[in-house]
Amino acid sequence: MERQTILEEASAYVLNGALAADLARLVAHRSISQSEGRPEDLRAYLTVEMQPMLKAIGFTCAIFDNPRAGGAPLLIGTRIEDAALPTVLIYGHGDVCNGEAHRWREGFDPFVLTLEGERLYGRGTADNKIQHLINIKALEQVIRAKRHLGFNAKIIIEMAEETGSFGLREFFEAHKPALSADVLIASDGPRLAVDTPTMFMGSRGGLSFDLVVNLREGDHHSGNFGGLLADPVIILSHAIASLTDQRGQIQIPEWRPTSLTPDIRAALRDLPPRRHDADWGEKDLTPSERVFGWNSLAVLAIAAGNIKAPQNAISGSARATCQLRLVVGTDMDAILPALRRHLDAQGLTMVEIQTSKGEPFKPTRFSPDHPWVSFVEQSIARSSGKAPHVLPNLAGSLPNDAFTDILGLPTIWVPHSHAECGQHGPNEHALLPIAEEGMRIMTALFLDIADNAGSLKPVTN
Repeated sequence: MERQTILEEASAYVLNGALAADLARLVAHRSISQSEGRPEDLRAYLTVEMQPMLKAIGFTCAIFDNPRAGGAPLLIGTRIEDAALPTVLIYGHGDVCNGEAHRWREGFDPFVLTLEGERLYGRGTADNKIQHLINIKALEQVIRAKRHLGFNAKIIIEMAEETGSFGLREFFEAHKPALSADVLIASDGPRLAVDTPTMFMGSRGGLSFDLVVNLREGDHHSGNFGGLLADPVIILSHAIASLTDQRGQIQIPEWRPTSLTPDIRAALRDLPPRRHDADWGEKDLTPSERVFGWNSLAVLAIAAGNIKAPQNAISGSARATCQLRLVVGTDMDAILPALRRHLDAQGLTMVEIQTSKGEPFKPTRFSPDHPWVSFVEQSIARSSGKAPHVLPNLAGSLPNDAFTDILGLPTIWVPHSHAECGQHGPNEHALLPIAEEGMRIMTALFLDIADNAGSLKPVTN
């Protein structure tokens, strides 16, 4: 088949409703790795959906138990056509966040795909089910049309990304030969702009922790004990407030990165604007520098008393879950010790620091000068007719360090979502125009890899 015909059929997969039908099946799996989930649902996503889908296009598949107790299973799919050809590793995660059905729009179910205009609603539509579905189906387009792929492909699907990719790094250490490749090409996270493809080579890291003030058992009458008993909520509030100033600028020196160098600032200079509050974040940085080149603190949740039915009582304890998103140039091992020193210096010795459930993500960046990066960028530009936005790293967090540090791979991410997709919250959705363009650019990229396989192997990592 001619190249243009193959690309037209890739678009038709989205436009004729076939993608929505496949995605509906994937979304229906309640593959939750957080508190609402069940282990059997995580495994079912691999056995019922991923394994048959990959076997149908010539992949040999194996499902593995997580090397860590209580961890979720993983799948490796392999299609080796010739050892002399380059090998592309593709990643996806089939687990999703809690559904939180009560927070969705009336009539919407997080595990029932709902089409409304150009939007496909459902948990996992954006993060990450549609993203690895597009990449697998792009491979299928090439294989079906040409009767071969023209390069080797391996696919790793994990089921614990939303809990910090629990056990993934140990799994990679134990299965290095099975995962050996020349490059990682994967999809997660959002595009920078809806109408323009994005690619990035790393991600911000993420470290969550709890601040806990536990002063006494039970609550005490706010009148009889007001002014006599310390209020843990007020103490906790002062602790949180001391971490940043009023516009969110980080006040702990060890939490401020050293990597916003002139070359990184140059890479971020001409990016389109994103929705932002002008008076929030580092005052002397541009919005792009704040989100791609700097660290940020968020308070994810606070618990004390009963906000739906407040009582006239002083709580005995209070807790906040916080998260630091961090870029390369931040010493992860120094984050919590620096926090302890900071709180003690503020006279807040009674505030405990507890590590949160879930694995931390290490920040990564990969050189934009690598030949694979240039190759992918040029392919996307040709197939889309647009110069893609090239970011040094994603603002969110991914287990990219497992690929760079353990497998030693160049890593290139081509997202098929957008920033306002609602991932991790209610009304998560994907956009059909991005899905259609994603199918075309990934199918074209795989065709280009096949056409240039001789010059792409070997590549010095």
